[in-house]
Amino acid sequence: MNFLTRFSLKNAVAVFIVSFLLILVGLYSFSKLKIDLLPNIEFPQLSIEATYPGASPDDVNESVTSKIEDQVKGIEGVKSVQSVSYENVGIINLEFPFNTDLDKVEQQINSSIKELDLPESSNVDVNRFSFGSFPIFNISLFAKDDANLEKVLNDEVIPELNKIQGINSVSVGGVKEDLLQITVDKEKAAQAGLTLDGMKEQINQKAVSFPAGTLNGKELQIPVRVEEKVATIGALKKIQLKSTTNPEAKPVKLGDIAKVEAVTEQGEYTRYDGKDALSMAITKKQDANTVEVASETMKILKKYDDQLDYAIGFDSADGIEKSVETLVREGLLGALFASLALLIFLRNFRATIIAIISIPLSLLVSAIFLNQLDISLNIMTLGGMAVAVGRVVDDSIVVIENIFRRVRRSEEGMSNELVESSTKEILKAITSSTITTVVVFLPIGFVGGITGEFFLPFALTVVFSLLASLLVAITIVPILAKFAFKKVPPEEKEGKLQRGYAKAIAWSLNHKIKILILSFILLFSSFALVPSLGFTFIPNEEQKMLQANVQLPASTSLEKTNDVSLKIEKMFADQNEISDVTTEVGSRDFSTGVKRPNQVGYFLNVKEGVNVDTFIDKVQKKMESITKEESPKATVNVQEASTGGPPTNNNVTVDLYSSNLNDLQKAAKQVENHLNKDKRLKYVTNNFSDKQKQLVVEVDPDKAAEYGVSGFQLLGTISDQTKPVSVGDLKLDNTKRAVQLSYDKDLSSVKEIKDLQVFTERGPVLVKDIADVRTIDTFTSIQKLDGKVFARVEADIKGDDVQAVTKDVVDGVKKLDLPKDVSLDGGGGSDETVEVFQSLGLAILTAIGLVYLTMLVTFGKARIPFIILSSLIFVPIGSLVGLVLAKEPLSVSVMIGFLMLIGIVTTNAIVLVDRITQNREQKGMTIRQSLIEAGKTRLRPILMTAFATIAALIPLALTTSSGTLISKGLAITVIGGLASSTLLTLIIIPVVYELFFAKQVKREKQLEKETT
Repeated sequence: MNFLTRFSLKNAVAVFIVSFLLILVGLYSFSKLKIDLLPNIEFPQLSIEATYPGASPDDVNESVTSKIEDQVKGIEGVKSVQSVSYENVGIINLEFPFNTDLDKVEQQINSSIKELDLPESSNVDVNRFSFGSFPIFNISLFAKDDANLEKVLNDEVIPELNKIQGINSVSVGGVKEDLLQITVDKEKAAQAGLTLDGMKEQINQKAVSFPAGTLNGKELQIPVRVEEKVATIGALKKIQLKSTTNPEAKPVKLGDIAKVEAVTEQGEYTRYDGKDALSMAITKKQDANTVEVASETMKILKKYDDQLDYAIGFDSADGIEKSVETLVREGLLGALFASLALLIFLRNFRATIIAIISIPLSLLVSAIFLNQLDISLNIMTLGGMAVAVGRVVDDSIVVIENIFRRVRRSEEGMSNELVESSTKEILKAITSSTITTVVVFLPIGFVGGITGEFFLPFALTVVFSLLASLLVAITIVPILAKFAFKKVPPEEKEGKLQRGYAKAIAWSLNHKIKILILSFILLFSSFALVPSLGFTFIPNEEQKMLQANVQLPASTSLEKTNDVSLKIEKMFADQNEISDVTTEVGSRDFSTGVKRPNQVGYFLNVKEGVNVDTFIDKVQKKMESITKEESPKATVNVQEASTGGPPTNNNVTVDLYSSNLNDLQKAAKQVENHLNKDKRLKYVTNNFSDKQKQLVVEVDPDKAAEYGVSGFQLLGTISDQTKPVSVGDLKLDNTKRAVQLSYDKDLSSVKEIKDLQVFTERGPVLVKDIADVRTIDTFTSIQKLDGKVFARVEADIKGDDVQAVTKDVVDGVKKLDLPKDVSLDGGGGSDETVEVFQSLGLAILTAIGLVYLTMLVTFGKARIPFIILSSLIFVPIGSLVGLVLAKEPLSVSVMIGFLMLIGIVTTNAIVLVDRITQNREQKGMTIRQSLIEAGKTRLRPILMTAFATIAALIPLALTTSSGTLISKGLAITVIGGLASSTLLTLIIIPVVYELFFAKQVKREKQLEKETT
């Protein structure tokens, strides 16, 4: 690669022009990068939502869910199938490996479902899951003055929002539905022999418009259409209705047996700080720029300032911008600290400027590649840049230091030849060290799963930056050095540090055993610190947004749920810790898509400075005291809001299996109580805790056959009396409305069901005469995992030692006296964490192997790579001490830090060993002379690169901001490991070198004695 340096020196202007163009393209690419919190990862998960209106959980499970499960579980590659059957709907979640072609799988699933014999009224949708599927906004909207808010939204705001390129969906909660309510007099309808379904059919027959062929003329063909319209409410009232079950009954007008009126219904209530509002949730397309979408959304809302007010309950773009600002600030501070470290060592302002020129150039070049690969600017890529800031100056430091040193020694002064030879002298060292650091990141591809996908953008950012920094070091830095170092003072005599280090090397080489024993004592002592660190996937971070949920018994009405919520919201208003509250009563559950009139959800934004854990306990107790008065069986849950990021795996899960649902419920309750007693756990949830009353009408086959009544006829008779019937949309008086039929009196007792009349060929018969009517307790949902009915009790772990707590909890659950036919499977996030750590451990070993191969190719001797790799042995000393002092647990971030250290630490060893090799091969020095000379010559660049990297990472290590996923633990690991390994490398490498060449050292000593 020396030809690049030669070319650059001869064509300085061309190189500067190319550099300037790269800066422009880099700035342009940087500005075009999509800004997001997290990498754009599509999870290999598919969700099948099957709706079956009017069906109980048992019916949904038997008629829909189980059939779909049996069909899809054989799809190639499926890892797990989890399902839940609610009333009216079933959800089946499928998980696949990360390399799965989801397009192909989705086609297979759709084809498979079409082959199934599902109920006619059922409907099936297949959906995907990704980070982008989480709402980026939750906005509460209020009408200004007399503005019709819903009309403004539907006619103007939502159509405009949908035009924004990156928006996927806009949904509005809390809207009121205008409908035409036809309330039928039950007694008059019975006398006329009419049912709601029969009335619906006759109304629809009066509102027809169908093509009836074509009239063929000599010159024209005219299409024929037959129409019968009901254009007004008055005309609707005059429709003649005739009984289909009782021919003797006289026809009646609809208006004579029913009251027809326009009404407004509300299926859910949404509020902001206790004030009625509409709640708008916005999701973006997977590859869209979150900040850009948020900005465009706000522009559109501001256009309607005269008609609506809004308050933002949740804004992911704001969090993204804060995280980006934090990482950019820490990256800039890192660059500043690295520059100061260089200035202290070089004591030359121009040399420092030249060395740090690689920082902006390298990062801008990496931005070009990121833009081309469509990788967003997120906490991983920004973290990669922040971490790379210290490392990208290393090559430039070594080059500039070597040129600076050679110029000060030279009597001829600055020349192209001197710059070229100075760069060539250390070219092999910086090239091999950079390639070494780059190959270290290749094994991240072996990690797989969410961790591999998540850290890949981080690795690519570092790799692109390092490769760019190498090019800068061998092209631009020599040119700048040529112009900057024309007048430099002559080289000073060896300083105290160099003389002291030379003596230290000489002493160490004479006391190798002592040095090695002391080093290994330090190493094993550091391993003793590991048990005190804790073991987690990602360290817990405190969130300032809380999610609270109240679940009342399944049969609770929306109005009752709303009354309870109003009392809770009044309590929230008195809490000084809360800045604002968004309330959704009876709204659609985000994870399942099911509307639950018995549930209410809250988003609570907590003020700065509030202790979140303490406040959660306080507010949950207050909520429980309110709900217990209103409904003793109500459940309350308060926890930190999920950000939609990678799984923290800081949880423990107990799965219980049994075909006996009552025993399963009992066991789940026992485990839930056990987990609630453990102070190390929080947010205990039990998915199998709720039962509701259900009325079962069991048909007697013999009696039904005697009267000629089918089960479907009985179903029609009962459903006609128990739920409204939708007629559809009709345009009446120039207004399109939904039309609904219902009776004036609801059935309110089991006796009324028993006494219902069923019209048969033999005349009317009572339900109780042909069926057994009884009340039972049934479960509100049926959940299955891989085809087996199960209950899951889950909790989050407060501390960072996830593995230890998980083991204790699972062991404790196994000692419980659970029902005999209940089996359990305990684990949780720690199992996945162990797998990830094993994968990262394998990645680290693979990286060491790749480094060895790189060194073998570079130096061509099998022993040299082993000498260089010996510097890695003592990396854990400083890293583990640093983690203990900072109270950081072992985590994925820490493991990535160890992976990085392999590349960074070997760089110092390469620079030292390369000089030793040069001394022996080019200057004919003995091994000991080579070691001492190389140590004195390379001491300053080694210390400079190490201190520059450490200084650049200090802001990341000291950060107190959230979003420290890849910064704090990683930075502390690298700082500690680099500090200890640098100090030990300077001593250990010479010692190990002499040990590997012991025979030759012995011969050289013998020869020296003979010569003397």
